[in-house]
Amino acid sequence: MGGCFSKPKPVEVKIEVVLPEKERAKEEMSPNGKASPLVYKVNGTARHYHLEEHPITINPYQNVKDVVEASVCHVKDLENGQMREVDLGCGKALLIKENGDYYAMGHKCPHYGAPLVKGVLSKGRVRCPWHGACFSIGTGDIEDFPGLDSLPKFQVKIEKEKVYIRASKQALLMQRRTKVMAKCISLSNYNISSTNVLIIGAGAAGLVCAETLRQEGFSDRIVMCTMDRHLPYDRPKLSKSMDSHLDQITLRPKEFFRTNDIEVLTETQVAAVDIKNKIAVFKDGFKMDYNKLLIATGNTPKALSCKGKEVENVFNIRTPEDANRVVKLASSKNAVIVGASFLGMEVAAYLTEKAHSVSVVELEEVPFKKFFGEKVGQALMKMFENNRVKFYMQTEVSELREQEGKLKEVVLKNGKVLRADVCVIGIGASPATGFLKQSGINIDSKGFIVVNKMMQTNIPGVFAAGDAVTFPLALRNNKKVNIPHWQMAHVHGRIAALNMLAHGTEISTVPYLWTAVFGKSIRYAGHGEGFDDVVFQGDLDELKFVAFYTKNEEVIAVASMNYDPIVSKVAEVMASGRAIRKRDVELFIRHG
Repeated sequence: MGGCFSKPKPVEVKIEVVLPEKERAKEEMSPNGKASPLVYKVNGTARHYHLEEHPITINPYQNVKDVVEASVCHVKDLENGQMREVDLGCGKALLIKENGDYYAMGHKCPHYGAPLVKGVLSKGRVRCPWHGACFSIGTGDIEDFPGLDSLPKFQVKIEKEKVYIRASKQALLMQRRTKVMAKCISLSNYNISSTNVLIIGAGAAGLVCAETLRQEGFSDRIVMCTMDRHLPYDRPKLSKSMDSHLDQITLRPKEFFRTNDIEVLTETQVAAVDIKNKIAVFKDGFKMDYNKLLIATGNTPKALSCKGKEVENVFNIRTPEDANRVVKLASSKNAVIVGASFLGMEVAAYLTEKAHSVSVVELEEVPFKKFFGEKVGQALMKMFENNRVKFYMQTEVSELREQEGKLKEVVLKNGKVLRADVCVIGIGASPATGFLKQSGINIDSKGFIVVNKMMQTNIPGVFAAGDAVTFPLALRNNKKVNIPHWQMAHVHGRIAALNMLAHGTEISTVPYLWTAVFGKSIRYAGHGEGFDDVVFQGDLDELKFVAFYTKNEEVIAVASMNYDPIVSKVAEVMASGRAIRKRDVELFIRHG
């Protein structure tokens, strides 16, 4: 599937459980009529894209039989600040008591299904224990990421000292809610070569930007363009769950983009941006005018520069097809991973049950040393070795040898020769910003786009987000940082969209990331660059620990394994602007 989406036949999207009257009125507005098919030239050939008609109608309150009401507890069963997962007979809900009031909403995080009852409740929101997404207890709306959907909100009433919840059975089943979105006005009248908002890049930042614009009532044209052949998908799963098929990791189905008038140009590349005339020039010569621009191009994997680097079966994991192909080639064969990065280590872990042998080649003496510190790195390295992964540290690749054009051996600079049927390169990446060099947009010495707290570049109307930017991190006294992680890309996209609409919203999130290997997860919050000490609690050898990274006697980051929800607790404290002193770490662990 490629090309440009045009306007669909009238559809109704109703996924709300309990809507305020204002929002309900919005949702019940009549959608626009069908627009003419759009035309886009690719390589000189005009393509017409007619849309299939797939109405989606989910209205949980159209049928009274769909509604369930149940008594879930006595009013004295829950103290202030407590949460409880309650069963309504046909599904569960999360019941919350804060400041004497009761709230009820979906009990699973829409991102990966984490039980929110095990999360952190603080000042009107719940933070997911796994990956840090936050939801308002008053509305169910998502307030911090990762993930795209909000939670269904259920009605609560008190009668005779009993707490009752009224909810839609459909909502209890779905456990997620998509916010009401504006429709695009008169799409059929648009010139194909002109758009109000152009988004270059269709990763998390680009998608969240487009969705946020629609959620905030923006009703003009939005075009996303991407070099990828697919609609936006869950990129972290490429290394964590390499067998995943595209339909398992696609973030939104085709119908979503059609319904919400978000046009997507796939397999298209912007070659230059003319900021004076507000024109994006595509590689095939096509030009598109824009009013507002978001650059969210991500990064480009670094390649090996050694002899034989062009042989077959050497991969950077960039697409679902790459990941699937690596698994197939590694099955009962020899896999070599170059680089003990997050991607490299996740791939190594995933392949241990598939491959005959898995080897990791790395320049440092310990994996993750700069990020997690030496002791955590050593503990993780031991876990990998216990799972049959062989490490070749403090060396690098000097040659890739082939037989009949396909990879056969990896030769290291220390003289060792490794048998290899497939090789994955994970030695870092560079920002994909080469096409902006002559644009006038401010790029730093490393190629990153420089933005302010509102994700604005030095050019009015031009924003940037995701892995390709440096931005001021409030947590570290507005130090300019690059944080190439999934959650941060979501946040960037939302902030950029809000400021395209002149909201004046500044970024203030706490970075949150995770890695998953051998069925275990490491969670991390904050920004530990430049840490000068690590305070441990728990047992590193047993892989049940929490590590507090400090600088100048203050905690700047935290990592944990099997210690939930400590990382989410720390993230919530950091988000509130409070500091955790090094001397208070033990007290914090005991009392949160």
